[in-house]
Amino acid sequence: MAPCTLNFVRNIAAMTSLSPRDIEARYRFAREIARAAADLAFSFYQRRQTLAIDFKQGLQDVVSEADHRVEALIRRMISRRFPQDGFLGEESGSAGENAACIWVVDPIDGTACFLNGLHTWCIAIGVVIDGEPTIGVVYDPNHREMFRACRGGGAFLNGAPIAVHAGRSVADGVMGVGISPRASAAEFSGFLCRLLQAGGMFVRSGSGALMTAQVAAGRLLGYYEPHMNAWDSLPGWVLTREAGGVANDFMHNDGLRRGNPLLLANAALYPQLAELIHMPGLIGSTCPIARVMAG
Repeated sequence: MAPCTLNFVRNIAAMTSLSPRDIEARYRFAREIARAAADLAFSFYQRRQTLAIDFKQGLQDVVSEADHRVEALIRRMISRRFPQDGFLGEESGSAGENAACIWVVDPIDGTACFLNGLHTWCIAIGVVIDGEPTIGVVYDPNHREMFRACRGGGAFLNGAPIAVHAGRSVADGVMGVGISPRASAAEFSGFLCRLLQAGGMFVRSGSGALMTAQVAAGRLLGYYEPHMNAWDSLPGWVLTREAGGVANDFMHNDGLRRGNPLLLANAALYPQLAELIHMPGLIGSTCPIARVMAG
């Protein structure tokens, strides 16, 4: 273990029930899992026309044979290496919810893009230790890009350090956004209107997890989604904070299981975006967006 890695893992371990070696082992293994899952997912992607598909809550909310098989692989790898750890996956649910360490997984974030031959999908893996999001890995198989971070150790893309965008205004770049049927279309369109009026611009790629990683890499100014599940948001939440950004308290009010709004940006842009979301004077102290957590 490199000295710098050991130092930051020791600092984290002082605040958790896991030893430095235990945390580092999971950080390394998360990367190993992501690569194995990406290889399997990409093999399915190359023959996507043959996959069995089911619909969850409408024609746009789909799950495929690939999602199930990739999540099964990830779950099997974790249970063999760390049988004492808990698991929360988009497709297969949860187990060991009271464990000190819980793996939070979306095997293929952006399934609709995956099935339609688009390149905006990824594998998303987060690790929560003693209730604190600690490890985040997002792997983009199409571009062979691995975004990774561990609490206190910085964020990296294929081994190179990354940092959030330095923009001071919403007009300084492009904002990532997402929405699902769980959110109000009227409220969301109101935010988009105010963003455009302020000189901003936005993009929605179909994979929230991948866009949050791109915030950490400085490619997007920030990311906002009115409601997001933990398996899509926590990897990018860790990445953004470790890249010097600011995030809302996603874990507030049982966010791990219930989900929450997600807002990511740098320290200068976060309050501007929060105001555009809620309008002046409407940011209450109990709102997850108002509960800011800096990196």
